[in-house]
Order: sequence, then structure tokens, then C-alpha cells
Amino acid sequence: MGVKLEVFRMAIYLSFPVTMFWISNQPKYFEEYIVKRKREIYPPEQTEQKRQLAELKEMMRQRKEKLLMED
Repeated sequence: MGVKLEVFRMAIYLSFPVTMFWISNQPKYFEEYIVKRKREIYPPEQTEQKRQLAELKEMMRQRKEKLLMED
């Protein structure tokens, strides 16, 4: 009984990590979890926000040039 028990335990010990690895690498789980989470953290850039930021940078640059010209 000792050898059979050890073989059973070893099969259980090895099957758990192999099964978890197999499940976690399925494309549908990757799409559902990883890609959605990445989109939450890094949302796609919006062109309106990009334009407003460029306008603000230009305004700040002009203000700085004006201040330097006055000195």
C-alpha cells in the first residue's frame, strides 16, 4: 500500500500545478482577464485630450518666451 499511496500523492502534487498552468494559458481567459485589465489601467488615448494638451504646452511656451523677452 505504501508505494501505491506515494504514487497517488505524487500524481496529485504534479497534476495541480500542471492543470493550473494549462488553465491560465487558455486564450479566452487571457482575453477576458489580461487584456481587459490592461485596457482599464491604460485606456486608449483620446484625440481631444491630446489636442488640449498640445494647446496648453504651446500656451505655456509662449508665456515663457514673453517673460524672457521682458527681462
